[in-house]
Amino acid sequence: MIAPFGHRLADAVAARGPLCVGIDPHLPLLERWGLPDAPEGLARFTDAVVDALAGTVAVLKPQLAFYERHGSRGLAVLEDAVARARAAGALVLLDAKRGDIGSTMDAYADYLRPEHPLAVDAMTVSPYLGPGSLQPAVDTARQHGGGLFVLARTSNPGAGALQHALVGERSVAQVVVDAVRGWNTPGWVVGDPPPDLGAVQDLGSRWGPGTGSFGVVVGATLAECDVDLSGLGGPVLAPGLGAQGGSPADLRRLFGDGAAVVPAVSRDVLAAGPDAAALRAAAGRWAAALA
Repeated sequence: MIAPFGHRLADAVAARGPLCVGIDPHLPLLERWGLPDAPEGLARFTDAVVDALAGTVAVLKPQLAFYERHGSRGLAVLEDAVARARAAGALVLLDAKRGDIGSTMDAYADYLRPEHPLAVDAMTVSPYLGPGSLQPAVDTARQHGGGLFVLARTSNPGAGALQHALVGERSVAQVVVDAVRGWNTPGWVVGDPPPDLGAVQDLGSRWGPGTGSFGVVVGATLAECDVDLSGLGGPVLAPGLGAQGGSPADLRRLFGDGAAVVPAVSRDVLAAGPDAAALRAAAGRWAAALA
């Protein structure tokens, strides 16, 4: 049996540091690298990033949309890259942001099954059909040692219009965080009240052998962390470093020191390519800043 994602993530962070590098081959970046906006250019870009970084960073995060736009040939590029990245020791977080109900959500969660041709370690999901709609993905993750990162408090303009809306006395974002806290709490099931923090405080929010496999996405460029992450029991994916304005100081300001945070950076590393040594150096600078 494969170890739960949370345990594998904690081990990867201990060995390699917490940095997550996004693989986002959008058109301006392909042009910057002198590559065509075609499956051939996509493959050269992706191969360069995987070859340069999969042996050193803890997590690689390919954005599925940039591969889907090239059809079946684009997905074939991603399928090969995911397998090679995992073989080199990196965990692969598929940035898919999928969210649906029933058998459709179950099908999306197949990315977490080891027999899937594009099997990954974890994926991002959207809870806005209700956190309970993600239960098929939670079940699949538990069965196969996978992980989920659930959109909770993102920092894109306008996000607060929905995420700050109230459900009773809690914001929508807090409802999402509480649901994920429940998934990391033994014995909690969907429909139960939010877990008592006193009962889950031992799970903590720091790296260790008890790190849960279910995390949340909270933007690194927020003015303040306006959700309670106490006792989450799992990791926080914090996108927005670098080109979007986030810094290591923002991570400490929002989450404190030593929290189980996976800081994500894309353009500030990818812009250094296509030279492999330059890519590694850019990732190394971020890793050192986050140490």
